[in-house]
Amino acid sequence: MAPSDRDGDHTLSGTHLSTRLLHSDNEFAKMDPAVAPNISVTTTYSPSNALDFKAGNEPQPGGDDPHVYSRFTQPNVSRVEKVLGDLCNGYALTYRSGLAAGYAALVHYNPKRVAITLGYHGLHAAVALYRRGAPIDVVGIDDPLQSGDLLWVETPLNPSGEARNIKHYADRAHAAGAVMVVDATFAPPPLQDPFLWGADCVMHSASKYLGGHSDVLGGVLVVKSAKEWTELSDDRGVLGNTQGSLETFLLLRSLRTHELRVRRQSATATALALWLNKLTTVPAGQQWDGVPGGIVTQVMHSSVQTEPFVREQLSGGHSPCFGILLAQVEWARVLPHQVNFFTSATSLGSVESLIEQRVISDSSADPHIIRISVGLEDLEVRRFTRCTSPLCCYLTWSNLTDINAGLYF
Repeated sequence: MAPSDRDGDHTLSGTHLSTRLLHSDNEFAKMDPAVAPNISVTTTYSPSNALDFKAGNEPQPGGDDPHVYSRFTQPNVSRVEKVLGDLCNGYALTYRSGLAAGYAALVHYNPKRVAITLGYHGLHAAVALYRRGAPIDVVGIDDPLQSGDLLWVETPLNPSGEARNIKHYADRAHAAGAVMVVDATFAPPPLQDPFLWGADCVMHSASKYLGGHSDVLGGVLVVKSAKEWTELSDDRGVLGNTQGSLETFLLLRSLRTHELRVRRQSATATALALWLNKLTTVPAGQQWDGVPGGIVTQVMHSSVQTEPFVREQLSGGHSPCFGILLAQVEWARVLPHQVNFFTSATSLGSVESLIEQRVISDSSADPHIIRISVGLEDLEVRRFTRCTSPLCCYLTWSNLTDINAGLYF
C-alpha cells in the first residue's frame, strides 16, 4: 500500500518541520489509542475477506487489510515511511540497512553502467556484488555519461563532509538520459534537499542521523512518485529486506527529535571545523589558542569550501561529520584514543560524538585522515584530553564558543 499523499492532512499544511515530524503519522495513530506505537511481533495477518480469495492470487495489502505479511509491510513500517516521506519531500521506503537500500536502487534502475567516484566504500562493494550477475562497466562521475547510466553522487562526501554540486551532476545526467541517485546520509533534511537540485532518488543510511542513537540499523530510499514507490515496494517484498517492527519503532522514535538534533550537531560541528581550520595556518613552533601549529594540516568540510553552490545547496547548515588531516600517521592512530568526550568507534550521526582514524574502517582512506562525528555535547570543552602522553598538548581545545559569530545559519 503506497503512503497517502503527504499533503492529504490539511491540518499540517504550512506547519513547521518539527511539528510534522511529530504528527505526520496521525492517521495511523488514530487506529491505536497508545501514545507510543506498539512493537508488532506477528509475521502474518488474517485478512477480513479471505473467502473472496482465489487460487493463485496472493493477497495484497490495501483497503481494510493494510497488512497481510510482514515481509511486505507492518504497522510501524507504514508509520515511519509516512514521516520520512514528509521529511524528505517524497515517497519513502525503509530497508534493513543503508547498503540494502543502495543495492535495491541498483536492482530497481538496472543500469547499463554505474558512474561513481569516491564516497562510502561499502557502496562500492555493493556495486561489485551487483556486477557478479550483471557485468556492467563502472566509470567516474565526471566521465561522459550515456543513456541508461546510473549516476551515483554522494554529498556531502564520506569521510570529508565536502559538498558536491547536485545541480551540476543532475543536469549532466538528465542531458544524457541517465538517472541520478544522491546519497545524502551526511546531510539529511533540514540541512539539504537533493530533490530541489534535480535528484531522481535520494538514499540515506538511517543508521546515522535519522536513527541518531547508535541503536538502529536501517536504510531509506525516497522517490518522487507513488508509482515508483510501488515498484520499489514490490521489489523489496521479493528481496525480503523490509525493516522489522523493532527497528522501525526505534527509527520513528528518533525522527520525533530529528530536527532538534541535526541542527544542533550541525552548528557545533561547523564551529569546531572553523576553529580547527585556523590551526592549519599556524606554523610549526608557534601556537594559537594554546595549541601548537603544524599538527592539523587540513580541514575537509563544506564550511571551508568557497564555491557559491555550497551555501545554496546546504541552506540549513553543514554536515555534522567532517575530516581532518594530521601531519603524522602516528598522531592519527593515537588521537582517537586520547580524547575524553569522543568515543573511538566507526559510524556517525549519533547523539554521542565519535572519532576514528578512517583507514581502520576503510582501507582505501588516507591514513592521515581523522573522521569526526559531532554529537550533542556542548561546544565549550576546556578539558578535552586525558593528559597521559605528549599528544595531549595539541588537543587542549578551549574557548571555542567565541567563533560562533559569522555562521550564516
